[in-house]
Amino acid sequence: MKIRHSPSENGALPGNRSGVSTLESAPTLDTRSLLTPPRSLLGRPIAQPARPQFKIVCLGPSLTTSLGRGDVTTYRGLVRELAGRGHDIFYLERSREGGTPNKRQPDAGRVEEYASLKELKNRHTGAVRDADFVLVGSQIREAEAVGDWVTRQAQGVTAFYDVDSPGTLAAFGGDHATRISADLMARFHLYLSFTGGTLLEQFEDKFGSRMARPLYPSVDARLFFPELAKETWDLGYLGGHSNDRQPGLERLLLEPARLWSEGRFIVAGAHPSSMRWPGNVKRIPHVRPRNRRAFFNSLRFALITTPPQAIAIGHSPMARMFEAAACGVPVITEFWPGLDAFFKPDEEILISHSADETLIYLEEISELERRRLGYRARERVLARHTSRHRAAELEGYVLEVLKR
Repeated sequence: MKIRHSPSENGALPGNRSGVSTLESAPTLDTRSLLTPPRSLLGRPIAQPARPQFKIVCLGPSLTTSLGRGDVTTYRGLVRELAGRGHDIFYLERSREGGTPNKRQPDAGRVEEYASLKELKNRHTGAVRDADFVLVGSQIREAEAVGDWVTRQAQGVTAFYDVDSPGTLAAFGGDHATRISADLMARFHLYLSFTGGTLLEQFEDKFGSRMARPLYPSVDARLFFPELAKETWDLGYLGGHSNDRQPGLERLLLEPARLWSEGRFIVAGAHPSSMRWPGNVKRIPHVRPRNRRAFFNSLRFALITTPPQAIAIGHSPMARMFEAAACGVPVITEFWPGLDAFFKPDEEILISHSADETLIYLEEISELERRRLGYRARERVLARHTSRHRAAELEGYVLEVLKR
């Protein structure tokens, strides 16, 4: 297997491949340039080992559309940070049917579209074979067919990145279709999941995964941070309607709003017109991705709900939980196993089981303690859950496979 090392100390990327446009990086602060290199007792710089440079091919969801989705945000962050770590990123996404591509492009890497599985195979088999690492996302169309092709053609490390592992596990136990079969899972060197905990042990022990590891959602710390803004709402929720999340929204926001008429509440996202809303709940049909930071900064507290299926399995953090916390906004959420591995309950996050508990938080926590909660949560996110951390974790997993 070919592992490339950066030809220069600044980790410059190699030249473009023919037919693929280069995407200019957005101006960012490279904190590595702020670090003082270690020196010997004589004051001379100590030579550092070159970081491995991988040629990476990623087949994932569109980075130029659906920008508000947490999974797309995670992919955009991975592409940018992996490129920043000196890797050559070639991203392949399915073209939009009957429309022109969105002009917004990722911050780094090189992106090309394909219209069909046949075109993907005809044009990009060489890139897959030549790559050191190939990542296949579960959200893409014909994910299983693409995964079968990749595991047969790739000469380097292969990984499947599943954003709905609970759904995959449920499909393995039934007769309905899934994005990946157990046989195909066993062919990938690495199975990555938005969900952690004992679920991954089941994939290894029962379904033959060679190496199952968590790669949780993350936050772009450049986009989510505290702002000096008027805190207009006592409690807010960002998310569209879904049958599995509706009971949590009803119990932890709508019912408190009915009980506390003086409270100010807001729900952003598409919901059925037939729903009955308390009079003190403001409704916004949509929040654009670029406005999500402003939305969170307008809240005293943010509500994050988790689907019951994910609660039962545990270790299932939501991307918006990290986004709200990165803005310094205290999060109220339901309990699920493994939550304390991400935030310390009562110190960095608040757990509510009922409308009464939610109201206690909203009415009785002092402003000073509220700000402390938000500050501690933000510190935890910046220390462990940014896009930069996820890129380093992914790089470590690839190196672990190579060592095996």
